[in-house]
Amino acid sequence: MKPRIYIETSIPSFYYEVRQEPEMVARRHWTRYWWEHEREKYELVTSEAVITELSQGDYPSKEQTLALIEPLALLDVEDPIAEIIETYIARQVMPKDPGGDALHLALASYHRCDYLLTWNCRI
Repeated sequence: MKPRIYIETSIPSFYYEVRQEPEMVARRHWTRYWWEHEREKYELVTSEAVITELSQGDYPSKEQTLALIEPLALLDVEDPIAEIIETYIARQVMPKDPGGDALHLALASYHRCDYLLTWNCRI
């Protein structure tokens, strides 16, 4: 059985990153390398929350970014996830945004993902 990885919003975002600062170029390179050479070793999952975040705004690669994660299984938002989010926020494990990082971590935790893959340095 392959380890399960929850793909957070920043991964498909950086796959199509266009900024040219060295750190952004490096993140795009590393993301693409991992996606093209390593992802087959894992069961990749994501959530409707990621799709919603990627659907917001107007940016040139929106269709490609959404298409990149389209084949991934979506994790359901079960009732206990709200309680998990509240606990993370109350204990200051996560920022006070119940629809952001806390939601992603709660989904990954509840659905027993082995890893949460992100470029978000706040986590």
